[in-house]
Amino acid sequence: MDPRAAQCCNGAMVNQAMSTALQAGVPAPTFSLRATPDQIVSLSDFKGRPVILAFYPADWSPVCGDQMALYNELLGEFRRFNAELVGISVDGAWCHLAFAHDRHFHFPLLADFEPKGCVARLYGVEREVHHV
Repeated sequence: MDPRAAQCCNGAMVNQAMSTALQAGVPAPTFSLRATPDQIVSLSDFKGRPVILAFYPADWSPVCGDQMALYNELLGEFRRFNAELVGISVDGAWCHLAFAHDRHFHFPLLADFEPKGCVARLYGVEREVHHV
């Protein structure tokens, strides 16, 4: 086992040195995350259809809210190509429910909450925040 790897979601291994997003042609790592406190969504649920994974830092921040609102506005275009849109951030399922309800989103927001950022690391898109 690579000493830089750490066990993450569903027993998957994550290379801690990974710092860039997946390259074209690389199979998407599988995952299962909470969409609501009692519903789990897996990447395999969308098998055979294109999936857009929109990773974002946090609910309720102005930039993230605008980004997700724009995706919501374009949802018809995504669906025209039979593509599914899924938002993923480190916020919990309850926070996502309130955020999606408040903003009238019509796509799932998944909680990359426990362990925090695991799926973002799987995909090489986690960004460390350095406090000054």
